[in-house]
Amino acid sequence: MSTPQPPMPQAAPGAPYAGYTSPIPVVRTHLGHALASEWTKIKSVRSTMWTLGVFILLVVGIGLSAGALVAANTSSESDLGGESALSLGFFGLLLGSMCIITLGVLTTASEYGTGMIRTTMTACPPRGRVLTAKAIVFFSLAFVVTLVASGFVAFVQVGMVSAAREPSGAEWLKGTVGVSLYIALLGLLSLVVGSIVRHSAGAITIMIAAVLAPLVIAMFMFASSLEDVRQALFEYSIPNQLSIFYANSLSESGPSGWDPLWIMLGVTAAASAGAYALLEKRDV
Repeated sequence: MSTPQPPMPQAAPGAPYAGYTSPIPVVRTHLGHALASEWTKIKSVRSTMWTLGVFILLVVGIGLSAGALVAANTSSESDLGGESALSLGFFGLLLGSMCIITLGVLTTASEYGTGMIRTTMTACPPRGRVLTAKAIVFFSLAFVVTLVASGFVAFVQVGMVSAAREPSGAEWLKGTVGVSLYIALLGLLSLVVGSIVRHSAGAITIMIAAVLAPLVIAMFMFASSLEDVRQALFEYSIPNQLSIFYANSLSESGPSGWDPLWIMLGVTAAASAGAYALLEKRDV
């Protein structure tokens, strides 16, 4: 004969069910939880590993190949025009920046394409917090990876090309930390554009056009009346701004020193303000 079970406790009308207590502690969420979530996402997606792997391969492979080629064909400092070997890292970073752009776009736009953004926003209703967490995680990851890759290439190139001039401390800082901050900001701008456009292919196309179009258009402006426009496109194109960190500008006027970093910071801040504003007005 079965033992009679005691009656289940009854909750007062409108109160939670009194017979169950969740083993999961209920805490108020904060930015730290969003950062942990975004870090888990970005490190567990295969596209992140593939994209960063190709980036490192391009930066290191092209950089060391350029260094080896120059070292084999130079015998004195005059052959390099007094330039340091750090400038040889420009070629790999210019091509590798496409990988950072792609990853930045996919960090936001892919969630809209798959519908995962609904789950994300349900778990974290404050939309601004989600975008902030994505931006912090991506910027940190892009900066560290770029710094490690560019720093490694710079040290190897300086040791490889013995005929080149010894770079100064300021040149070391710009050629490693400075250019890494610029590439990370470029990727962050891509992330923001992905949040605005919400379409991976469209946002990637916009960013690639922003990188290449000004320089390509300027190359075919032959009319003298367009000379000022042509010069401005050359000076403020992203490839030229990137080359300034290695003192290899396409023109003697325009941005110099750390100006490209401040320009990219301003553009990214303006685009981020627009992304936050649209995020609160649109449906997910």
